[in-house]
Amino acid sequence: MKRAIALTEKDNVATMIDKAEKGEDVEVTIGKRKTIVRAEDEIPFGHKIALKEIKKGENVIKYGEPIGQATRDIKKGEHVHVHNIKSIMV
Repeated sequence: MKRAIALTEKDNVATMIDKAEKGEDVEVTIGKRKTIVRAEDEIPFGHKIALKEIKKGENVIKYGEPIGQATRDIKKGEHVHVHNIKSIMV
């Protein structure tokens, strides 16, 4: 099974530590908890996968902090990268 990691329960994205193909299950470790998210896209190693639905304009949270803002609705399991988020000033 492919793997990803998130640092805090506040995170709405996780970082892939394996490459995932569309339709593959990804085991996400969040602290001591694990959950499964199905990849909706091919997601390269080191890129982000959405852990839940993120609405357009909502902050993308990684490491417990906002790293960007969704430029469109993002489905759970989608690849999160420069094509669907923009930088924000915090």
